[in-house]
Amino acid sequence: MDEELIDDDSIPLSRRTRLPGAGFFYPDSLDEERAERRAEETLTDVEAVVIADADADGLACAAMVREQYGAALDVADFEADIADRIADDPDGDTPADDPDGDTTADDPDADALEPHERSTVALLAAGPYSIDDSLERVLEYAEPGIDLYVCDLCPDDFEWIADPLTDLVDHAASIRWFDHHQWDDETATAVRSAGVDLVVGDSEEECTADVALRSLTHDFDDRWDELAAVTRDHDLWIKEDPRSDDLADYAYWTGAEEYTTVVGAYGANLPETVDRFLEHRRVEKRDRIDAAVDRAVVHEVGDWSVAVTYGRCSQNEVAEALREDGADAAVIVKPAGSASIRGSDGFERAHEVAGRVNGGGHPKAAGCKPDIYDDMLDYAHHWTTEGQAARKVILGAFEAVADAAAVEDETESASADPDADAE
Repeated sequence: MDEELIDDDSIPLSRRTRLPGAGFFYPDSLDEERAERRAEETLTDVEAVVIADADADGLACAAMVREQYGAALDVADFEADIADRIADDPDGDTPADDPDGDTTADDPDADALEPHERSTVALLAAGPYSIDDSLERVLEYAEPGIDLYVCDLCPDDFEWIADPLTDLVDHAASIRWFDHHQWDDETATAVRSAGVDLVVGDSEEECTADVALRSLTHDFDDRWDELAAVTRDHDLWIKEDPRSDDLADYAYWTGAEEYTTVVGAYGANLPETVDRFLEHRRVEKRDRIDAAVDRAVVHEVGDWSVAVTYGRCSQNEVAEALREDGADAAVIVKPAGSASIRGSDGFERAHEVAGRVNGGGHPKAAGCKPDIYDDMLDYAHHWTTEGQAARKVILGAFEAVADAAAVEDETESASADPDADAE
């Protein structure tokens, strides 16, 4: 393939936001080979391992674990590399990476840079659909007796992680799992029964950094309380602290090692070098948001106004803009085939919609990937129609949830007025 066909530098924004990131086009076999090689290097001779979601929340947990073990990396080398990246791109026209994990969360080779030393607490960045792969790699390459932490990740069900997790209970000295997503009771019970110390926080009140901070056996200073609070501000979409957007942007615009090291050193108050880097990248981010908002189409489903759009963009900011325009719920269909569903005070059933389309999450924030892509022709249709098939399936899920909500309302009304049927 001609690399220019997937090179963001040579594709106009109006077209590249309709396509996945370059990593999407790499064969799984190559990704698997690289991931195995990196995992072996990362997991050799370590005392603990963190498997974490590669967003600000998951990586804040990784920073806390390294602080507990005294295993943080030297931040000075990372800051020097940030300055070099800005100098190499003086006009600020390097396209922003895909913030939705299409080329980062499930690819351990996607860090912006290699750490200049190896921590004794290894970090494996993972996505919700690669937990099993990460567990298997820890089992394969980490020495017996390590401590294992899993942070900010929730499996859809226990079955697909059962084998590696059960084996790791015997392999590791301890396994602790911190999260704040909404767990299925059966899955949570199975994980705990396997011998894992699972702590799940209230998804309406805590982010996973809060859960880790109160669960780890270490005397953290006030800087870490502040980091958890600012991370929560973005992760729960409270939006009262402007620093939370900085943390979120930085987490998906750089590698997991760099982010973990920098917030471990500075907490929520990022250094001036990172501030310059963020401003450097936000020009493209704003253009992507505007393009996605302009593509949105509003549908009335039950009592809800649902805005649906398409594109490679920062889904939280797009959803916020659509809510400001009057939408109760926002759906951002992504070129890689997945979708983000965002709710509001008027719509708190995002996880129910996602659960009907191969996904899950929170009442106001969820994700899914409809099982509708059988070959590349399906993806070609997806790109050229701006996700038409995915839109249809997800709107169908909204309609099903609306029907269920209507039945619930009728049942509650009948219970409140037992004489209504007789009349």
